Amino acid sequence: MANLPHSFSVNAASGSTSSIPGEGENDRRKMQLAERLVKDIINPRLRENALSELAKKREQFQDLALMLWHSVGIMVVFLQEIMAIYPALSPPTLTSSKSARICNVVALLQCVASHKHTRNLFIDANIPAYLYPFLDTKSNLRPFEYLRLTSLGVISAMVKVHDPKVIDFLIQSEIMPFCLSAMKIGTELSRTVTTFIVQKILLDNSGLNYICATSGRFFELARHLEIMVTVEQPSPRLLKHVVRCYLRLSEHQMYIYCHFVLFCN
Repeated sequence: MANLPHSFSVNAASGSTSSIPGEGENDRRKMQLAERLVKDIINPRLRENALSELAKKREQFQDLALMLWHSVGIMVVFLQEIMAIYPALSPPTLTSSKSARICNVVALLQCVASHKHTRNLFIDANIPAYLYPFLDTKSNLRPFEYLRLTSLGVISAMVKVHDPKVIDFLIQSEIMPFCLSAMKIGTELSRTVTTFIVQKILLDNSGLNYICATSGRFFELARHLEIMVTVEQPSPRLLKHVVRCYLRLSEHQMYIYCHFVLFCN
């Protein structure tokens, strides 16, 4: 593609060759396929197939995140695809085919959110916030749950690497109400991923201070954590994240204050 940085070329400039016969040629073919599929995204007639193929093979394409981010018009197309789904969220009319298509878009965004060279650009463009409505859907039907879980995967990818900028963005963009909604509506897998995200937010001091800044925020999170472990038997993985959230909350003085209030009442 003409608008891709030169550094994307396989064995560019250095003239290096692979020590494994045929590996260099295989890499070139993969790069050519990725470039063609990314270019096809711009064409509405070819877009659906391109999104599906890229999402399925995204682990095979080295630096796909850079290719997606730096290719002119790709992020605009992704945002158009996302916003086109909003009307189907309420009332809930999202079909399986539309869910699969938008989930392919979100899966590609996860590549961008995971890559060290595009993560901050992704955050600076405020793109993660466009996914928040997908966490707040009131339906637990499969098309909605699939979309919810895929969107949570993007946020999860962002918080896996400890970066204060990520936590600050999530706090400032007020993700917590959307996380609480996913805890309430989602399946156990969605709840597990959501609780992992909350745990990572709490592990950062700014995140802990934000949650504990008011008793209302503290009690709301504590109530949702309690519901997840009392309404039905949680999986060991979910329970582990819930316990770690409680442990982190217990390190703040708000925990002591709230327990004192509860005891007095």
